[in-house]
Amino acid sequence: MNAIAIGFEDLTLGYDRHPAVHHLSGRILAGVPTAVVGPNGAGKSTLLKAVAGLLKPLSGRVRFADRRRSVAYLPQISEIDTHFPLTVYDFVAMGLWARVGAFGGIGAGAAAEVAGAIEAVGLAGFETRPIGTLSGGQMQRTRFARLILQNADTLLLDEPFNALDRATTEDLLDLVDRWRDEGRTVVAVLHDLDLVRARFPETLLIARELVAAGPTAAVVTEANLTAARRMIEAFDVHAGVCARPAPGGVAA
Repeated sequence: MNAIAIGFEDLTLGYDRHPAVHHLSGRILAGVPTAVVGPNGAGKSTLLKAVAGLLKPLSGRVRFADRRRSVAYLPQISEIDTHFPLTVYDFVAMGLWARVGAFGGIGAGAAAEVAGAIEAVGLAGFETRPIGTLSGGQMQRTRFARLILQNADTLLLDEPFNALDRATTEDLLDLVDRWRDEGRTVVAVLHDLDLVRARFPETLLIARELVAAGPTAAVVTEANLTAARRMIEAFDVHAGVCARPAPGGVAA
């Protein structure tokens, strides 16, 4: 049985004291690709940002079983400025910053790693192309190449296959399988439930709070998806942070 890599302990997340995710408890298993799914506005991206350390919890906590584990975060592609004057090579090489620093030189060994990562995503020959000239699929391949160089134990992917062609999606899913085989933990926010069922053994279904978690076949059911939609429809986006209800239904 796989060990727990990440735990959520009564976790509440939000902005300006308005909760986007509240009172979430659960876990992510080490080395098991896990999908985070839910309706629009369910707090999926917010949860990933908290795991990445980019958003401080309003209450509760995210706990890593091994505090030494490294984390790499892939935000949605819409958050990337592709007009910045970088080549594919330079963009991918940024994955080495944790090791060489922002102004560190890239020696022969590191250069070979960059070339290997670019080849692994099918972009050999694109090294000198400005990232602003890439298609959406090519840009996503470039971002995955940078992830390879980050060499992280835990990889957080926010809608990594959105609007990609089938060939690109399959190639990048092969990388997810490779990371799994290497014992890395992959957590991905996804909308394609067929893909989730086919390639992600564990799923966390949220709708501002936990709906269900565990093996995908048991979580991604019509009953659970319907419950999630109804929970989002009933959620008050202007609500303040609440205390956790006591067993009798009265806020503690």
